[in-house]
Amino acid sequence: MSDFPIIDPHHHFWDLGMNKHPWLNGQETIPFRYGDYAAIRRNFLVEDYLAAASGHDVVKTVHMEAEWDPADPVGETAWLHDLHDATGYPHALIGQAWFRRDDIETVLQGHAAYPLARSIRQKPAATPSPEAFAPELPGSMADPAFREGFRHLRRHGLHYDLQTPWWHLGEAAALARDFPDTLIVLNHTGLPSDRSASGIAGWREAMERFADRPNTAVKISGIGVPGAAWTADLNRDVVLETIRIFGADRAMFASNYPVDSLCGAFGEIYSGFKEIVGALPAADQRALFHDTAARIYRPV
Repeated sequence: MSDFPIIDPHHHFWDLGMNKHPWLNGQETIPFRYGDYAAIRRNFLVEDYLAAASGHDVVKTVHMEAEWDPADPVGETAWLHDLHDATGYPHALIGQAWFRRDDIETVLQGHAAYPLARSIRQKPAATPSPEAFAPELPGSMADPAFREGFRHLRRHGLHYDLQTPWWHLGEAAALARDFPDTLIVLNHTGLPSDRSASGIAGWREAMERFADRPNTAVKISGIGVPGAAWTADLNRDVVLETIRIFGADRAMFASNYPVDSLCGAFGEIYSGFKEIVGALPAADQRALFHDTAARIYRPV
């Protein structure tokens, strides 16, 4: 097993004293794919990340928007630049925007004015299961209003980070087809939480359909299974299938910390990644841990 410098292209910081994260600050919790998330309802800042990642050669990181107050989406980007100036972290960021907003172009312009901004995430409308799938939901990737906002990304030099369950990847493939100049990075491996034979077969087919578009990439992260500890044996097939489908030059490992601390320690997750791909060519391993993220997110 080789060790490579790591760029972590998906993690979060939050300071709950700012009262900017309704899902973490509020009295009520939200439905969450890992279940009870009380353990992460606490500050998570640079020193916390570095303590979690100790023992692994993380050289740069990319911050993923953390569902900051949607009334002030660019506020998170401004705060992160202040944090970077004070600590050196993060080295690039993905901002929040809602493509159906009337002021979407102003929001995108606001993010793009900051030098660390690389991408935008909005979680499109989705159904809770493959059986419940319904096409063209309001707020989905097939919604004309969503697409009208989405088309502005290219003008502002931003790409799209997509979080959606795998049964919506047909809509994602159509989005990639219709906007070939905008890169779409799939977060959390398409959320393959159903590890049954039929669940994995559906996930694999959807991933292959999405990956067939050349302007797509994937983050291998967020693959914890509710109620189960993160282990290499549990996640080996998902990781290797994702690499087979996308190729190492369009795939990257990410921590999703601190959210994935609900499934495993940072060291357990990254040691698991290293074990799973230890037999792959060194160039592929380096791409997965560092080079793909460096090319896509251009961390400073």
